[in-house]
Amino acid sequence: MVMEILSICMKKECRVWTIKEGYRLGEDIQSKVLAFAFALSAEIERNLISQRTKEAMARLKAEGKRVGRPVGARSDKKYLKVHSKERLIRQLRDEGYSFYQIAKEINANRNTVSRYYTKYMQNA
Repeated sequence: MVMEILSICMKKECRVWTIKEGYRLGEDIQSKVLAFAFALSAEIERNLISQRTKEAMARLKAEGKRVGRPVGARSDKKYLKVHSKERLIRQLRDEGYSFYQIAKEINANRNTVSRYYTKYMQNA
């Protein structure tokens, strides 16, 4: 992608100057080599980060630790019950408010309100 951007810049006779390092990339072969080196080092760094992350996750799994979001961390029921929104949701829904309007009123996500209402309140 870096080479493509540099190629476009060269076709438009632009020059790229890096302020911090003081590199000047123009239309000469030295600029192409330098840009290729930057792109290659960035790709290697991304691969190393990915590899380290995968190794750390594998190590945690091998140690028996749970990887990812804790169970129940995203419970709509818990969020809306703790914040005493259940009565207000029912009242507004009975008055004909949409899930979007209710969500805006109680400062929650529309999907959270909809899911909560459908799962816990609709049949109650």
